[in-house]
Amino acid sequence: MSRPDPVLLEIVSAALVSVAEEMSVTVWRTSRSTTVRELLDYSTAVFDAEGRNVAQAARMPVHLNSMELCLQHVIAHHIPLEDWRDGDVIVTNDPYCGGQHLPDFIAFKPVFRDGRRIAITCVLIHHVDVGGGAAGGYTASAVEVFQEGLRLPPVRIVKDGAMQEDLFATILQNVREPETFRGDFLSQIAALDVGARAMLRLADRYGVETLEEIGAALLDHAEHEMRAAIAALPDGTWQAEDYTDPEVPGGEPLKIAVTLTVAGDAIAIDFTGTAPQARGPINATMATTTSAVYYAVIAACGVTATVNAGCYRPITVTAPEGTLVNASFPAPVAMRMLPGHKTATAVLKAFAKVIPERIPASYYGTTFNHAVNIRHADGRRQVYFDAELGGWGAHPEKDGPNGLAAGFHNGQNTPVEMIEALFPLRFLRYGLASGSGGAGKMRGGLGIVREWEFLAEAGLLNSAFDVFDTRPYGLDGGAEGAGGSLSVTRDGETVQLAAKTVGHPLKAGDVVRMQTPGGGGHGDPAARAPEAVAEDKADGYV
Repeated sequence: MSRPDPVLLEIVSAALVSVAEEMSVTVWRTSRSTTVRELLDYSTAVFDAEGRNVAQAARMPVHLNSMELCLQHVIAHHIPLEDWRDGDVIVTNDPYCGGQHLPDFIAFKPVFRDGRRIAITCVLIHHVDVGGGAAGGYTASAVEVFQEGLRLPPVRIVKDGAMQEDLFATILQNVREPETFRGDFLSQIAALDVGARAMLRLADRYGVETLEEIGAALLDHAEHEMRAAIAALPDGTWQAEDYTDPEVPGGEPLKIAVTLTVAGDAIAIDFTGTAPQARGPINATMATTTSAVYYAVIAACGVTATVNAGCYRPITVTAPEGTLVNASFPAPVAMRMLPGHKTATAVLKAFAKVIPERIPASYYGTTFNHAVNIRHADGRRQVYFDAELGGWGAHPEKDGPNGLAAGFHNGQNTPVEMIEALFPLRFLRYGLASGSGGAGKMRGGLGIVREWEFLAEAGLLNSAFDVFDTRPYGLDGGAEGAGGSLSVTRDGETVQLAAKTVGHPLKAGDVVRMQTPGGGGHGDPAARAPEAVAEDKADGYV
């Protein structure tokens, strides 16, 4: 195959990314829930005719790095590509069919020109609720995936251009917020259609053969850039580890062990030595784990090429089955972001031994996902779902940012005004957690404090938190960041809650307070510049 003209390659590459971004904007403009519209907990991508990720929007790395893995699993084990038809939309949320956890519905739409498949568009959305034992899908007491909500294998939700209404009705019957789910799901379908039409316009303008050539060239270019970045590293093997909180109070933290091997222009990541899978939902499938590895390697190597599936080719990931990072069916996996974050920070910790001048200390290392099953006095019900972030780890040359989405989730904050307008909550405090950043020559970023008063008649609070017992690590003598906390105050009495709480009762007047972890520090705290220490005190950071 001849190499495309470089100018044309650049133009079409930007056009493909624009298709993914146009799909992303469509979701943002038409979705219903604050989870999608404000948190931006969704992702969009474009695949070639063979199911290889050639372009993606700037959304969540945890989604984007796993989309191709899911699609290839669907093709290999469920619906072969030769059976995909024009007008189909195939959807799944099953973590054991290539997905990650049940709230994430991933949908694929094949694009045909004159009977020939030329591309596949993809939209993944985190839905507010998927049924199961707790609102939001985070059932801390689950011991099987069956308890976590509706589990959908790869199926045609749209066939010959027509929504399969009986299947859609079945889904809606099994979620707590059917109208919100309907709105977000139809937004998902609309974005797929927008992407398909855009790909047809590109095919008409440049020709199908040219699109195929450019897609293949983009993958090869990304691989070349990735291999060049890896080749600049010294060869060798390094080991590191990080930990999730104990599964039960008073237990031992759960280790994620990493062996990083650089050999020429390739990298191998091995998780042998990682803790066995947990009984509860703090497990991850290989889709999450591989996604975390891809994020960490690309970030550490500083690859500047457009990220697509070509970047993944030089990276090999292995993990023993039945471990925290490669759970066996039917292990529950709703809280897969907890080991996912620690997978990323463990890999980055290993890289800190290879390129210490480039790697920051640990960021906050968790996602503060929480939900409230709300009951109003008139019998109406709602599900409030939100997520919070924390402090970034300090870099060898710079303090860690405060309250910034880090790692591989890239989430946004939901404005409190929007929450108060839609849900029976009144925010009392939303700001930085003084003293939560790890001390160092460069200080770790601060976590967040959030307090809100519950205004409805009754509710049940669920949380999927971590880093209450463990701490974000510092580097080169820097101190650890502070851990998180969760409490409820009723009638002047405060009760501290566990990181993973399910069904804690709320009534009107209760005040919920959460504090997220800060980032680790970098370097000897005694070496911090006196003027920086004075500024920290003046700003209330310490």
